[in-house]
Amino acid sequence: MNSGAAVGLQGQALVADAKSGTTGPVTMASATSHVLQDLIWPEPGLCTERDLYVRLSGRAALSQQAREIHFRRDGLAGFNTYYNLFNIGKWVKNCGLSALDLALDGEGAFEVIAFLIQPDRSWERLLNEVVHLRPGEECRLALDPSQFDSCGVIYFELRCLEDRGMLRNARWQTPQAPLRTPELMLSVTTFRREAAVANTVARFERFFAQSPLADHIHLTVVDNGQSAEIRTSSHVSLIPNANFGGSGGFARGLIEAQRRGASHCLFMDDDASVHTQAIERTWMFLAYATDPGTAVAGAMANAQHRWQLWENGATFDRICRPEFMGTDLRDFGQVMQLEFASTATQPDNFYGGWWFFAFPVDQVRHMPFPFFVRGDDVSFSLAHDFNIVTLPGVISYQDEDFSVKETPLTVYLDLRSHLAHHLALPSMEIGRKGVIKIMLRFWMRAFLACHYETLQAIGMAMHDTLDGHDFFARNADMAERRKQIGALTQVEKWKDEDREKIGRPRARAWLPAQRWLSRTLMKVTLNGHLLPGFKLIANRITLPAGSRGQIRPVWGAGTITYVTADGKKSYTVRHSKRQAWRTSLPVLRAMLRVWFTYPQLRSRWQSGYQELTDPGFWPKTLKLTAADLPPAE
Repeated sequence: MNSGAAVGLQGQALVADAKSGTTGPVTMASATSHVLQDLIWPEPGLCTERDLYVRLSGRAALSQQAREIHFRRDGLAGFNTYYNLFNIGKWVKNCGLSALDLALDGEGAFEVIAFLIQPDRSWERLLNEVVHLRPGEECRLALDPSQFDSCGVIYFELRCLEDRGMLRNARWQTPQAPLRTPELMLSVTTFRREAAVANTVARFERFFAQSPLADHIHLTVVDNGQSAEIRTSSHVSLIPNANFGGSGGFARGLIEAQRRGASHCLFMDDDASVHTQAIERTWMFLAYATDPGTAVAGAMANAQHRWQLWENGATFDRICRPEFMGTDLRDFGQVMQLEFASTATQPDNFYGGWWFFAFPVDQVRHMPFPFFVRGDDVSFSLAHDFNIVTLPGVISYQDEDFSVKETPLTVYLDLRSHLAHHLALPSMEIGRKGVIKIMLRFWMRAFLACHYETLQAIGMAMHDTLDGHDFFARNADMAERRKQIGALTQVEKWKDEDREKIGRPRARAWLPAQRWLSRTLMKVTLNGHLLPGFKLIANRITLPAGSRGQIRPVWGAGTITYVTADGKKSYTVRHSKRQAWRTSLPVLRAMLRVWFTYPQLRSRWQSGYQELTDPGFWPKTLKLTAADLPPAE
């Protein structure tokens, strides 16, 4: 790979040929258009929520397997959908796009309408034409660029005018030349998920076999478990790696991207639950971006509800705040608001998750901090001045239920990273009171909900963070702490139980949580922890797993059972004053230590952060040889 930013695609481009109607490498000398965005179709095993892709009415039907839409007279297909609208605002603002065509491939006569939608304005019809589509001939329709602005979305719809019609594909494309040829390395970190990563590699091999961009994309699998059996090829590499968590795996991937001379690197989960067309969209956006520091962050949805957005990027300020959480991607009104708002320049504390994060390699100033997991992606974004953009249709699906992922270990890891961000990064300065408020919030969530094993882990996290960056350097593999927290986690872990015993409420709720007086009493007594005889009147309640960490539902409860969404697993915690105060003492001591040593603590962390994100830290920690490293400049 080369990292040059030469204008053009070195003689090749992703194009649509007007005569043949095919997509493939064509010399820049020919009359070509560069495809910015192809249609994305429903994909079994990934997402088949049809209203995220196309809206059909009348006599129109989708062939999901053939990826075709068949029409009878007056059948209508609209692409006012999350996956297939075109955000002209982001392309104008970030890429200087000044020309745009709509290319159609199909059969039959259609009315074609292309709508431009901008905030607080009437919708504009950029196109309203009758076209005759013929097999093997692409129909190109140019849009009026005078109405393009730095905020707006475009979509098109087709209405069949004959007895039969078909749409095979549609593309948004431009005659405008790209600014660079990204050499993109996909970096996937895996740990003993052999089936998931094997499936990912197989999907990408199929992608490489048909994508015109294949010569400019390479997949590297960093195997922290050293157990994946991946067949390497000209497009796929496998790197066995010591297990230093996601931080160490992605650091190893970044080093490999530098060694290969990649211009951009894309961090992804090992199940890579994204449409492969999202890779092409990302590549093209990076090719046209006017700011060389542009990065693309993928959105995230929960596989339980693939239509519901978990986050479209996030901000960090004392806590992680997902952007547009809960957005219904089937609702075009909500999708428009999502796209309008996300077109704005993101704040300095905006970050992208490493389930999908593409960034320019030459802009990297800090390697991933050795958090093991949790917080490394936040830190990486906050430490760099990337221009982070989100794109419609660039989204990953998380197969695991988010509600069951919180454990004493994950809370430990979360708190460490939250404290480290604010102590180490100058832009995150919040003072000693702000840091102590973070510690209090973590303590209170666990204390009030009777999660005493989590409280022990919180005390460990505070102690380890106050030890400074040296602790992270010595424990980059987290082996000892993982073992210790695993050993103490006996009650707060999901297990199969007798469903008949789950959730048997008391005959009477002495302290109804919805009553103002009851809640006030519980707040004053720290949910009964200061109230003698509380067990005699405490409620026994059952909550869904998603309520773990929420305070309002647990007021007045002395026995709390959490149940997973599928009803198969649960765990129960119980009120204990002795455990509560015993596990809280280390937390209170840590708060006092922050109060009295804050200036020195912050100074040590700022210098230590530079040391542990220096290019020399990970090669030494991972014991890499000269052959593993990029050539010396």
